[in-house]
Amino acid sequence: MAHLLLAASASVALYKACDLASKLTQDGHKVRALLTPRAAELIHPQLFEAVTGEPAYVDEFTSTRRTAMDHIDLAKWADLFLAAPASADLVARFAHGLANDLVTTTALALPASTPRLVSPAMNPNMLAQPAVKRNLAQLAADGWHVIEPDAGHMACGDDGKGRLPDPAALVLRVRQALALRK
Repeated sequence: MAHLLLAASASVALYKACDLASKLTQDGHKVRALLTPRAAELIHPQLFEAVTGEPAYVDEFTSTRRTAMDHIDLAKWADLFLAAPASADLVARFAHGLANDLVTTTALALPASTPRLVSPAMNPNMLAQPAVKRNLAQLAADGWHVIEPDAGHMACGDDGKGRLPDPAALVLRVRQALALRK
């Protein structure tokens, strides 16, 4: 059993993150969800707590914080960090080393040996932008495992590459990353 941090950003694909958290838990892992503030406006963190039996986090600077430095404690707790769905904004913040919310400060506080996976999910036009491509390339160069998005019909009505992969496929990627760690 591994300790997994599932970071979720504001994306229509966020509904799949709840299923992913459930499937990872059913796979025998302890899963703690980290939501960006915008993601928490779309889906209440309590839903992640219900499917994982673990706490879900949004902001460490409120009365709901759990420890003095949640980002440090979470980073030490994690065996693997998975950002899914990762919006263009979150990808950019990771790539540039920004630390302006709990998700990004936790990512920066991870020990170097902790596997980091990022699964971008966004409109095909957004994914095709040079800035997004640069940011994903930077993450790969920094040692992140970039999970290619699927192609298909998008919630916005467009067709193309940008869909969050099926949760079962993401569970497989997590298994592979954990196996490489051993």
